[in-house]
Amino acid sequence: MQLLNCSRMLRNCRRVYSIQGIDGVSHGKTKISGLESVSCKGHQAESVSGITAEDGHGTIIAPKIKEFEMVEPMKHEKGGFASNGKFAAGGTINDTLGKASVDSIEDEAWNLLRESIVFYCGNPIGTIAANDPSSSSILNYDQVFIRDFIPSGIAFLLKGEYDIVRSFILHTLQLQSWEKTMDCHSPGQGLMPASFKVRTVPLDGDESATEDVLDPDFGEAAIGRVAPVDSGLWWIILLRAYGKCSGDLSVQERFDVQTGIKMILKLCLADGFDMFPTLLVTDGSCMIDRRMGIHGHPLEIQALFYSALLCAREMLAPEDGSSDLIRALNNRVVALSFHIREYYWIDMRKLNEIYRYKTEEYSYDAVNKFNIYPDQIPPWLVEWMPSKGGYLIGNLQPAHMDFRFFSLGNLWSVVSSLATMDQSHAILDLIEAKWSELVADMPFKICYPAFEGQEWRITTGSDPKNTPWSYHNGGSWPTLLWQLTVACIKMNRPEIAEKAVKIAEKRISRDKWPEYYDTKQARFIGKQARLFQTWSIAGYLVSKLLLANPDAANILVNREDSDLVSAFSSMLSANPRRKRDWKGLKQKFIV
Repeated sequence: MQLLNCSRMLRNCRRVYSIQGIDGVSHGKTKISGLESVSCKGHQAESVSGITAEDGHGTIIAPKIKEFEMVEPMKHEKGGFASNGKFAAGGTINDTLGKASVDSIEDEAWNLLRESIVFYCGNPIGTIAANDPSSSSILNYDQVFIRDFIPSGIAFLLKGEYDIVRSFILHTLQLQSWEKTMDCHSPGQGLMPASFKVRTVPLDGDESATEDVLDPDFGEAAIGRVAPVDSGLWWIILLRAYGKCSGDLSVQERFDVQTGIKMILKLCLADGFDMFPTLLVTDGSCMIDRRMGIHGHPLEIQALFYSALLCAREMLAPEDGSSDLIRALNNRVVALSFHIREYYWIDMRKLNEIYRYKTEEYSYDAVNKFNIYPDQIPPWLVEWMPSKGGYLIGNLQPAHMDFRFFSLGNLWSVVSSLATMDQSHAILDLIEAKWSELVADMPFKICYPAFEGQEWRITTGSDPKNTPWSYHNGGSWPTLLWQLTVACIKMNRPEIAEKAVKIAEKRISRDKWPEYYDTKQARFIGKQARLFQTWSIAGYLVSKLLLANPDAANILVNREDSDLVSAFSSMLSANPRRKRDWKGLKQKFIV
């Protein structure tokens, strides 16, 4: 009976209804191969329409395609991407490679980035993950991923091409509210998709016409079936960057966008059983999207969460209905920053302190609050930790510290000011001290060190893709260049990023822009790496654009405010027992 009811529920999800789209045409929600979709109905195969605007009466109007000046040099029908997101015959990649010796690496990168653009109803909406003509297995690399588009979107913003980013933001917002079901279970409303695919299908009743449909994937089709926790956080960060770079605040002020921000925040700030202010997630819920022992409270999620909270606080419109949400957001910002700075930080002094920890302490003023056993300190770390420098550990749970260095989490902690100024400088000091391990022949190690032997078999389940020093298990990812660049510019140390970019330029174009590199020194192109990986291309371009104009990094940087510093200082000076009532603080914060 339960199976029958489940089947009935799934069938009921296949209803179709129309909504008014942002591009001035009727959209519907349909079912394609079991996936719920958004459709652009009733346009001829050759027709195009512009990105929308709203008039004073709330009516959606569609400007002409000429507003998209950035798409003019692209060939929509021949030699480029058609509206279904698949590369059309007669592409220009071979021509581009042939001119690589003449044109600069930057020019080649821009050509490749533009060739990766996907169109929806005639308008650019995003970039596919990879455009590798040598790969026989596409999998989902022909889809537009939220996290993968971020460096592409930043590159377009820095180039002054705002429309594709605006279109991406608004269309992915529409996907947020779609019903998402896996085995009769639906996640929270605020969940953003991991990716979406644009399909062009025949229009019912008219063989001469087609319709574009958006098929979102919320994790129900992903390998491992893991929901993308980071998608909504990246979406908020990109939304703020769009407003600061373009000066167009009308997008973030829209009612539907404000609602979308609130839905993401409510999902992240929902009460649960956890005692910590950090977000509790499953393995594989971020850039590391396979089993790699990051379940719990991984640093990458916490850094993006903190950044998204600060970005959302800037953009939320003050209104009576938002007061409780803003209060919860402020409480979480203070609690999260204290928790990460105090308990995730490690340097030689802290390592020696953990080495001398007493265990099994039961008291409010315990030093070893999480009952960490000193024997957990791995032998590699004792030798690896430099005398000058430090970093934020990868994960913290009761009786467990993940001492691995995770690059994105540490870099974005610098960008978002989740790390203090001293900690931020120490992170960059460590990167310089351990350059031969973290950068080597190609920046940048996604994590260090790799799991090997029995530890690899137990932690990854003997994952053949995450073998030691490959992919997520110690592989080197060129896309991390742009996060490194933003962090270095923020700390006024751009020479570190410049050095990394020069190393990448020696071979990344010759190697055809791989997704990742293998081995300790990043000597080999990854054994399963896609070539012409879009975020490798975009990450390089963002780094070059920011190094040429460092002030532009402010669209991504979060600055620490004085209220947060004051609250943090009060926490450090408070007696642990007094922290239970917080009488010493004028404003109450939940920790």
